[in-house]
Amino acid sequence: MARGRFGVAEPKQPQQRINDQIRKSPIRVIGAGGEQLGVMPTKEAMEEAQKAGLDLVEVAPKETPPVCRIMDYGKFKYQQKKRQSKGHSHQVKTKEVRLRPKTGEHDIMVKVNRARDFLEHKNKVSLTVQFRGRELAHEEEGRRVLEMVLEALQDVAKVEAPPKRHGRRINCMLGPK
Repeated sequence: MARGRFGVAEPKQPQQRINDQIRKSPIRVIGAGGEQLGVMPTKEAMEEAQKAGLDLVEVAPKETPPVCRIMDYGKFKYQQKKRQSKGHSHQVKTKEVRLRPKTGEHDIMVKVNRARDFLEHKNKVSLTVQFRGRELAHEEEGRRVLEMVLEALQDVAKVEAPPKRHGRRINCMLGPK
């Protein structure tokens, strides 16, 4: 096994044999268009591949007889790599946007635009209105700010957790639509 990053052993990818690397004979051959060409000696199959200007690639080495296909090997490897990278999905992160009851209207719109950007990139957003000192006596002011933000984001977000008060904070969780 090959040693990868941090000295950890990585499993080896089974290497496909192409052209002169194919030693077994006879082999079952599939043409460039996907049609069955039948069972034939390896040399004959190599000649067919060369006539077409393509490679002879072993696709099922464990079968009896082994199955080989006439194809463009470079294009095949490119498509395989592309298909493999497509499997990676977006890791959803939770981003926090903090507000205060006395936050100005323009500053709130800046925070709304930031939250909108997070949501468009498929991340969750935690809205937090934080109270300090005597601001706790005016909880309705904090709720008004939170409702204003929720209204501005309703086209790109859905409320996953409604606004709840936790001590000196009001929290709300939004997810992308």
